[in-house]
Amino acid sequence: MLGVDLKDLVPKTVVSLETLGGKSIAIDAYNALYQFLAIIRQPDGTPLKDSSGKITSHLSGLLYRTANLAEMGIKTVYVFDGAPPALKEVEIKRRMQIKEEATIKYEKALAEGKMEEARTYAQMTSRLKDYMAEDSKRLLNLMGIPWIQAPSEGEAQAAHLTKKGATNFCASQDYDSILFGAPLLIRNVTISGRRKLPGKPVYVEVVPEIVELDKTLKTLGITYEQLVDLGILIGTDYNPEGVKGIGPKTALKLIKEHGSLEKILETTLKDAKFPVEPQRIREVFLHPRVRDDYKLEWREPDIEGVVDFLCREKDFTEDRVRKALEKMTAGMKETKAKTTLEKWFG
Repeated sequence: MLGVDLKDLVPKTVVSLETLGGKSIAIDAYNALYQFLAIIRQPDGTPLKDSSGKITSHLSGLLYRTANLAEMGIKTVYVFDGAPPALKEVEIKRRMQIKEEATIKYEKALAEGKMEEARTYAQMTSRLKDYMAEDSKRLLNLMGIPWIQAPSEGEAQAAHLTKKGATNFCASQDYDSILFGAPLLIRNVTISGRRKLPGKPVYVEVVPEIVELDKTLKTLGITYEQLVDLGILIGTDYNPEGVKGIGPKTALKLIKEHGSLEKILETTLKDAKFPVEPQRIREVFLHPRVRDDYKLEWREPDIEGVVDFLCREKDFTEDRVRKALEKMTAGMKETKAKTTLEKWFG
């Protein structure tokens, strides 16, 4: 996943998931599933599979992470990508090439017995196949967790839910969500915890962090529209290379000096090349394709249904699955009781 490189510019507030009890989060589903596919693997880099050979790493991540969040009183809704904008074709091809190169390096490292190196390359080869999205939706239905099929970009729809107040946050690893206008982006929701740095015997604690759009704009001293222009200058999924030689800090300086992308291109960057007219890229962010005909309902999980699906069909360990669902159910009941009390006394 690429996304726009804003990490050195945006202010971030570190939080613990435990403090988000009672809140709702719209999660970019594909972003989360790719994280699960990359991280949940055997020591040699092989993903988890059922007896038929189908990959199940994404289902493992979806079950245990969603159950953990529900146990803490956090309501999740997963938003699945629809058809990507035509402008994304170059970026999709670039990602496929990276996966193909990583696959060759993975097989070579495996043949040479370099297991740690093999695992690192394996994490870069993840592909989200159609059956994975369908299995994920089936599991969410059984868990009582709502999901939305976006007409186009999942991140845009998740940002829209947060803008409309249907959810408190949207979650993604990428910063594109704030270019789509999300008031509150939360990162590291699906991968928080102890993680090993690639190729190093070092572990780090990955913690959730919140990015506020208003705070970002005030800190940078620019408008939302200027933030989108800044993103286009440094590179987005719709113009992956950005403008050659322009990094985030230089882009910010230019935006503040000239006010808009057009004026920068007229005066300072006359030779800048874009795959399409920059206004078309801007439109994807400012007026994305989203839907309003959604209904968010959280239900208690169908425990026997989940067990039948994951344990009978996908070879999961029944004891672990039941324990996760029991904790999830207890957390949901506790949150519901607390919410009822707050409404009563409020």
